[in-house]
Amino acid sequence: MTNWNSHKRGIHRFSTIFVFLTAAILLLGCQGRPSDNPPIHLNPNMDHQPKYRPQSSSPFFADGAAMRSPVEGTIAYGELHDDDPIYTGVDPQTGDTLRHSPVPVTMENLEYGRERFNIYCAVCHGQAGDGSGLVVRRGYIVPPSFHTDQIREYRDGTIFRIITEGIRNMPAYADQIPPEDRWMIVNYLRALQRSQATGIEDLPEDIRAQLEE
Repeated sequence: MTNWNSHKRGIHRFSTIFVFLTAAILLLGCQGRPSDNPPIHLNPNMDHQPKYRPQSSSPFFADGAAMRSPVEGTIAYGELHDDDPIYTGVDPQTGDTLRHSPVPVTMENLEYGRERFNIYCAVCHGQAGDGSGLVVRRGYIVPPSFHTDQIREYRDGTIFRIITEGIRNMPAYADQIPPEDRWMIVNYLRALQRSQATGIEDLPEDIRAQLEE
């Protein structure tokens, strides 16, 4: 019995010491005193990167400049203009602006061109191309209607270059719209013009017969 009582007292003493030490550690850990020591960086390469800034100098190269000329023949990503008329709107043989779009007119392309037109153009020119876009209704300068004789006579390449370079109050869209998309917008614009200037002679015979009844 004596040994059992001694064993119990030993367990109680150990438990008391354990609880005291745990409380002391937690208390010391919660003091929140700031440290003057810098944070430990296991891999400081992301903080101190050995690199050159634009237009900086470098003793490594003979001319003392860090920026190097591209290797001869280097083409930047997205700048491979392997089909010049697509990118310039100009016939490389004659130097004339393209009369017709080099992108084929298909229903799929017209649907895509309509989507692009409504995103980038309709805000000013209106979905019908008559110059009654939302910003115009709120006081912006009225753009010309696409249904005038002057714009009907424009070459497709002329309209492409206006989209690319901008004109008067219209900004350039070369950075926002890829070249192929610009041509699809041109194709859709032509479809809009056709829709507003269709005569009964342009309709299929069966529809024309129904209208004439």
